[in-house]
Amino acid sequence: MLKLEHQTLNDRAYGALKQELISGGFSPGQTLVIRKLAETFGISTTPIREALQRLVAERLLEMQNNRSIIVPLLSASAFDELTFIRIAVEGLAGEMAASRMTDGGLIDIQATLAGMQSAIEAGDAKAYLSLNEAFHFAVYQHAGAPILLNMIRDLWGRVGPYLKLLMQTDRYIPQSNDAHHRIVAALEQRNGLAVRASLEQDIAVAAAVLAEIFAPTGGG
Repeated sequence: MLKLEHQTLNDRAYGALKQELISGGFSPGQTLVIRKLAETFGISTTPIREALQRLVAERLLEMQNNRSIIVPLLSASAFDELTFIRIAVEGLAGEMAASRMTDGGLIDIQATLAGMQSAIEAGDAKAYLSLNEAFHFAVYQHAGAPILLNMIRDLWGRVGPYLKLLMQTDRYIPQSNDAHHRIVAALEQRNGLAVRASLEQDIAVAAAVLAEIFAPTGGG
């Protein structure tokens, strides 16, 4: 019984830390301090430590020579590769979701899109990013492909720390919701190819802006 409880705490810690990566709660290059994380999430240090080690093994975090654990800094080539893969797999998920989208699911996605538009108009970057994540994963959930969904979550775990930089540039904000409107219109028509094309454009446009504003490390 104690072992089961311990395992549950490990999973809780792992899930919380991974969600922070996906949501951009951590910054690129940030050092993660076990005790501070334990206080933040209300979990003891041992599950946090084991969760960090698990994320290091998955290469979502990186251990330094001094044994400190950081959020990885992406090289330019790694960022380009992640973008290429995201375009492929998220586009596929969107295409699959179109034919499986429920009326209720579409209503929820439309409501999320409206919330994103309100956040843009209010200049609330934090709310926009949270809703953006909810929007994308609401679409991907309807693909009915759990293996694919897990792949996408891992990809977002790598790029999530960079996504909040998007809302720091005047170039991106005015166009930040354009592709989302097209995605919803295509979902309303159950047009999988159009959903895929709009998702691919959404990812590519954001990646192009990020490639200009973040400082990639050298090498591969």
